[in-house]
Amino acid sequence: MKVIVNADDLGMTESINAAIFDLIKLGGVTSATVMANGAVLEDAASRARDFPGCSFGVHLNATEFRPLTQNASLCPILDESGCFIFNRLREIKITRELADALFIEWCAQVECVQARGFQVSHFDSHHHVHTIPGVFFVLKRLQRHFRIRKVRLSMNIYPAFSPAPAGRLVAKAIWNFALRNYFQTTSTDRFTSLDYFIKSAQEISSRFRSVEIMVHPGGENHVDETNLLVGNWWRDLPCDIEFLNYNNL
Repeated sequence: MKVIVNADDLGMTESINAAIFDLIKLGGVTSATVMANGAVLEDAASRARDFPGCSFGVHLNATEFRPLTQNASLCPILDESGCFIFNRLREIKITRELADALFIEWCAQVECVQARGFQVSHFDSHHHVHTIPGVFFVLKRLQRHFRIRKVRLSMNIYPAFSPAPAGRLVAKAIWNFALRNYFQTTSTDRFTSLDYFIKSAQEISSRFRSVEIMVHPGGENHVDETNLLVGNWWRDLPCDIEFLNYNNL
């Protein structure tokens, strides 16, 4: 089974950058996604040049920090200080004006990452906002604009002890099908977290050819995961895996 280990939030903090690049060097992370409005984007860009064997995508953001663009139509998802409000995009009706403003903002985020020298391999998003049904066509418009045909799926591996409701799995399957077939897009067969992957590896190894594992090295709520990534966690799996990145997916 082929596995991409993608580290989210590159560019957010110094500790996150340090942890991600340490793990890329060790081989525990094969891909990373860059947060254009993160506080230490420049540090991420300067260090990424030393790792041509890693793929780098854009971690589209509409839930945290200040947007790169000033557009009155973004106001429904901004707080009084002008920063994105966590989860607001899931709570409100996404009007045409908001969708257009979000497209402009995400274009600015992609262009910002490209301007720092990154060869953008794929898209995913902070807090999975690109999988919100109401922004599907914003994502597709963005893909067309930048000719990016690789995108992260909506999560579709859950362990047996904590299964997702059937209705949610059906909705995810529909979204993933649309992702792949509307403006044809390449993705892994499955997408999950490291913890869920380890607990489900035996079951999925014979069923799927490729899986993306999302990780958050250096994050203050992900200490155990970071420690696990430093070790050779894959050696204890009941199956053989081959590491790859989005460039060679």
